[in-house]
Amino acid sequence: MNLYDKNRKLLIVTKHGKEEVIQSPFFNEFGLQSIVSTKFDTDTLGTFSGEKERIQSANETALQKCKKALEVEPNDFAVSSEGSFGPHPSNPFIVANEEVLCFYEPKNNLEIFAKEITTETNYNSALVKNWNELYVFAQKALFPSHGLILKEPSSLHIIAKGINNWEDLELIYNTNNKKIDSLIVETDMRAHLNPTRMKQISKCVSKLIDTLKSCCPKCNTPGFVINNYEEGLPCRLCERSTRSILKTICKCNYCNYVEENLYPRGKEFEDPMYCEYCNP
Repeated sequence: MNLYDKNRKLLIVTKHGKEEVIQSPFFNEFGLQSIVSTKFDTDTLGTFSGEKERIQSANETALQKCKKALEVEPNDFAVSSEGSFGPHPSNPFIVANEEVLCFYEPKNNLEIFAKEITTETNYNSALVKNWNELYVFAQKALFPSHGLILKEPSSLHIIAKGINNWEDLELIYNTNNKKIDSLIVETDMRAHLNPTRMKQISKCVSKLIDTLKSCCPKCNTPGFVINNYEEGLPCRLCERSTRSILKTICKCNYCNYVEENLYPRGKEFEDPMYCEYCNP
């Protein structure tokens, strides 16, 4: 697979402006010309605002975006993004944003992923009973540079989304506040209305490009990176296994060639302070 062939085309599967952070990096690194998908609606696989529930995992959803878009707009490659928001995997009390990018080549059925996890997000929602509460929420949510959504609290019906200026926010609130006592306000997490999220997608693009540049030493297929690891680095004092990484494992998704790297951090023993036996 030659990513540097300038005659090949990349299909960017998005309806929320993600080409802003995808197009230039792929052109600058590989010389790839890209086009933005216009015939496939990515919202059919799930929406942040709740109209359509995402059924599959982030990886599978991103892959399906690529495959379905290529069915109606055939190209050499496709790339898509999928975001998730919720408790951080290592600390459930902190909100995290996880971004997944999928690069897909239909000719060889090659799937290559990159992931970025961060706590840098404005993701939030609240029930507001007056304009002052809504105003305070909006300021904390980085409005108006970041969009907002208003919903009815009982039915969760969307009153308006993509709100990105104070005049519209106040008008929509006052109009609906006459009908119901309170409203639900949410941050609009669509990338084109959320610069903080777009920044994380950009970081994920950099990771994806680094992954694509790392090729299998046997078949030269892109995407040869660490995809697993093994714990068990022995303690320097008692020599029992610790939870520290003993070796990393790279596996080619195309030819299944495997390469193991023992002592990836350059040390053969772990400090006793990280040993469950010496420092329980």
